[in-house]
Amino acid sequence: MNQRQNTDRICIIGAGIGGLTLQIALRARGIESVIFEQAHELTEIGAAVALSANATRSLIRFGLGSELASVSTEPSELIFRRWDDARRLWAHPVGNDGAYRREFGAPYYGVHRKDLQQILLEACDLRTIRFGHRLTGLRTESNHVHLDFSNGATERASLVVGADGIRSVIRKYISGGDDTIFSGTTGFRGLVPRERLPSLPDPGAIQFWMGPGAHLLHYGLGDNAEYINIFGVVEGPQRWPNLERWREDVFGEDILGKFVGWHPAALELCRALAQREGWGLFAVRPLRRWSKGPIVLIGDAAHGMLPHQGQGANQTIEDAVTLAAILANPPAESIVESLLVYENVRKSRARRVQKYSWKANRSLHLSDGPAAHQRDLRLHSLPKAIRWIHEHDAELSITA
Repeated sequence: MNQRQNTDRICIIGAGIGGLTLQIALRARGIESVIFEQAHELTEIGAAVALSANATRSLIRFGLGSELASVSTEPSELIFRRWDDARRLWAHPVGNDGAYRREFGAPYYGVHRKDLQQILLEACDLRTIRFGHRLTGLRTESNHVHLDFSNGATERASLVVGADGIRSVIRKYISGGDDTIFSGTTGFRGLVPRERLPSLPDPGAIQFWMGPGAHLLHYGLGDNAEYINIFGVVEGPQRWPNLERWREDVFGEDILGKFVGWHPAALELCRALAQREGWGLFAVRPLRRWSKGPIVLIGDAAHGMLPHQGQGANQTIEDAVTLAAILANPPAESIVESLLVYENVRKSRARRVQKYSWKANRSLHLSDGPAAHQRDLRLHSLPKAIRWIHEHDAELSITA
């Protein structure tokens, strides 16, 4: 194995889940890095995150298991329900009797995003996180990259990692375009006290309600699921009206107008959200390349996906773990060649998860009829169909 290359100035753009996890993974291997974040402090974006075994096993290896467990909730079951009568179409144990842990060797958690960010932040070297640094330009000279920031600061790096999300500035530099694609669906999300949902069945489970043109997802957070994280998705509009702002009142009505005729408990979930504004659900088109010279992408910047497999954060963590392991034991003489190895290891898996997430949207929104009936029958084979997602071990994938 080659000696570790000169990566003495690794600059990570973005202090989200991916950027923070990458610094933790690098530090675990004795490699230092600096994170640049455009915000002046980390703030909550979204309500909650689902972490499956393909991510939690890595976080536990980093010594974060007890901290993560203290702020997380294990769902009792995974349940799929009909939209109109709340009938359980299929259910599978998760936390009940430790079924998921036994199968995959690590837990499945629901966790508030701000709690996860805080755990990751505290595991980083806070002296090497630069807030208030919005990247405005970068250029490559020889084997180094020069970075310019809106506050007038400049940096020189031997490796730049774009962990700057689905609207990535780094991706535009690599691909030359925007590369985001609108799914034609809109999401409504929120975190509400369980006491406001007296009709909710099985509040400790992670549940999908499937119906014509829409679906609801929810799971509990906190001790005894005292809060419920809710995510509703509806069809439309055909085109997103404002690409500069992905949260808009696009329907001129609240979310209830998209759930007429649904079960009272489902409507109770919608009323608890009490929103008119929704988030346009965008993904990133499969990219031809994730790197350009000593500049590389991880997470949503590389493969932003729809949330219907609950894998956005998990795939980001996989990227960070994989890249850190490759940088610690480079498989090629140059950093550029090593980044291509990282790309090859991660690209096909991330694309497959992207595809599954995109296909799930249509399946969740079928109207009653033969296609919906076949979907309901296929639910019984779901554990086998998605096992490959949850059993993956990012560290082992490098040597496999």
